[in-house]
Amino acid sequence: MAATMTVEEVRQAQRAEGPATVLAIGTATPANCVYQADYPDYYFKITKSDHMADLKEKFKRMYQEEDIVVVEVPKLGKAAAQKAIKEWGQPRCKITHLVFCTTSGVDMPGADYQLTKMLGLRPSVKRLMMYQQGCFAGGTVLRLAKDLAENNRGARVLVVCSEITAVTFRGPHESHLDSLVGQALFGDGAAAVIIGADPNESIERPLFQLVSTSQTILPDSEGAIDGHLREVGLTFHLLKDVPGLISKNIERALEDAFKPLGIDDWNSVFWMAHPGGPAILDMVEAKVNLNKERMRATRHVLSEYGNMSSACVLFIMDEMRKRSAEDGHTTTGEGMDWGVLFGFGPGLTVETVVLHSVPITA
Repeated sequence: MAATMTVEEVRQAQRAEGPATVLAIGTATPANCVYQADYPDYYFKITKSDHMADLKEKFKRMYQEEDIVVVEVPKLGKAAAQKAIKEWGQPRCKITHLVFCTTSGVDMPGADYQLTKMLGLRPSVKRLMMYQQGCFAGGTVLRLAKDLAENNRGARVLVVCSEITAVTFRGPHESHLDSLVGQALFGDGAAAVIIGADPNESIERPLFQLVSTSQTILPDSEGAIDGHLREVGLTFHLLKDVPGLISKNIERALEDAFKPLGIDDWNSVFWMAHPGGPAILDMVEAKVNLNKERMRATRHVLSEYGNMSSACVLFIMDEMRKRSAEDGHTTTGEGMDWGVLFGFGPGLTVETVVLHSVPITA
């Protein structure tokens, strides 16, 4: 019997009509908390390094295993995913795809498998596990989810980023000051979003549309950020000029992303930039003459939670939509229609996502 549809007709039937859209967000952090002011004493005491008085003072100035992560990474991811699913309001059996991202350890079957079991997702859910991508991956997961949602009609993609710093925890040493930077800066956290195209607005609440995405390796940046998973855990190396490399190339990334829209005023768009550290944010602001208000949500997340690697930009997205509603803005993007999300990480790799905010409904 002859086929009743052509390949092109099948392809068109599979694809969504509209752009991928963020439909829900959930975040989670561990129940235990060590305050920043107390952490230097705690850190040097627990590593039996109190005798390193000079190094402790240097560390304080920076502030002005069953493997733990195998269990805790999917567990923390579950907490964030449950919040996103509750906000979404739909049965979890409607989740068609799962993208799980972590830089904390490696396991087989992976954290995606464990989370599928924990949440009771369908055994046929299509899973993608991303290990060891680093801080830029908060943009990567959105890029992948966009492609999945727009090329699979009716798809609902659960994206989870879960990061725990246990794999980088080790005692201080004069010859490894990069490790001290990590101890001072990084934090634990998980974030989840649900992405889908053609939302049914009678039962789903769109937040941000994912308009376009791109990834690039910055020129002359090889070795600027390196991470290596070894027997001692995850070690990393940072060049001092990371903020300079990012700020030097940020305007080109903005121009490439927004030229099709005719936008060249970087204060006219809302910002969600991975907070790799205060120096990066300071130099980016200076380079593009950005008003301090544009980085308000980004700086708040950094100050409250630290650098949570891939999860950070999703925390920032959540913070922005909450503040927008509290401040009486008309859209989820602080009253602005267009915005940008940046992920910065090893490579140096930059992920750029152009967002379109959605009107806030009561």
